[in-house]
Amino acid sequence: MQITGSQLIINSLIEEGVDKIFAYPGGYDKDIFDALYHEKDIELILPRHEQGLIHAAEGYARSTGKVGVCLVTSGPGATNLVTGIADANYDGIPLVCFTG
Repeated sequence: MQITGSQLIINSLIEEGVDKIFAYPGGYDKDIFDALYHEKDIELILPRHEQGLIHAAEGYARSTGKVGVCLVTSGPGATNLVTGIADANYDGIPLVCFTG
């Protein structure tokens, strides 16, 4: 059976116990969003902006002890994560961020 790269990412997240992902769609990550649409084991949280998204994921990680997982498109989507990534890094908060 052949598997897509997008489905491989989703399967890996499930194997690692991820149950929520903070994401903002864009052009280069639409295939992953398509795979997430059919996945019932992962709740998709869609904030209004990437900067809010990263801080929401960081707050989730702080309050639950689980890893905060983010998915954004490339370019400005990725650069809008920088402040939140730096903040989480300084405080030792676990984040995994995917970009398109």
